[in-house]
Amino acid sequence: MTRDAGPQDPTTAHPRPDFPAQDQEPPGWTGPMDPPPDHGEKSYQGADRLVDRKAVLTGGDSGIGRAVALAYAREGADLLFTHLPEEAEEARATVRLIEEAGRTAYAVPCDLREEQQCAQVIERAVAEFGRIDILINNVAYQMSQPDGIGAITTEQFDRVVRTNLYAMFWLCKAAVPHIPAGGSIINTTSVQAYKPSPHLLDYAMTKGAIVTFTQGLAQMLVDDGIRVNAVAPGPVWTPLIPATLPDTTEFGKQAPLGRPAQPAEMAPAYVYLASDQASFITAEILNATGGTPLP
Repeated sequence: MTRDAGPQDPTTAHPRPDFPAQDQEPPGWTGPMDPPPDHGEKSYQGADRLVDRKAVLTGGDSGIGRAVALAYAREGADLLFTHLPEEAEEARATVRLIEEAGRTAYAVPCDLREEQQCAQVIERAVAEFGRIDILINNVAYQMSQPDGIGAITTEQFDRVVRTNLYAMFWLCKAAVPHIPAGGSIINTTSVQAYKPSPHLLDYAMTKGAIVTFTQGLAQMLVDDGIRVNAVAPGPVWTPLIPATLPDTTEFGKQAPLGRPAQPAEMAPAYVYLASDQASFITAEILNATGGTPLP
């Protein structure tokens, strides 16, 4: 958790959005972002909640993934995380944060849209760690299409579904035999699962499916002692935003708190759900939306 001299006002914990217009090619990069995202580099202090846990994290190179990797390492976990081959420089920055916390990091370049590569990620984790205590399915792809359903090509639809759903299914299927009782699976859904934006139709559809998958898998694995939960972020300032949305100047202003979250504000939810403090919590969706009410 982050610590300071007193409680933070959530409306002013981070600056309200006054982002200049900015555009990037997918998948997006941290360096050019203005303002730079906060992953908790200067604020997150661990409390030994995940000591010696072995975690597999998808999409750990930047954004929420990097913030989760940093928090897990400072809580005492070792991590193997995935990234796209073109994101190697971003991945090195995450590796540095993990190693600076005194923990082990493995960065695995891959394309999780392929079942074989998902299986290889799990095989690598088992070879390095001997087991998987925590699987975080965080990787995602979106692309805004404000011109309606006709503008969503089959190529885009296939990429969104394979990245957001197929990869999660394949990774869970491969990992479950290696997760001991007391282990945890945490998926990333979204406010979009419940309040879909029309220009993100295909992305929102997959996030709704993740909610159902999480609740169903949780019931399937309850007798194995494996908990399955999800985090539903609202707007978060990550490289995906300037790479996939047409207008960054208005991003996050729709949240009741009046601003988007920083990645560092998401990480504690993932820590909590993986920790022993959440031992009675499974099939739950932890909403982190900045005040937007969800079921």
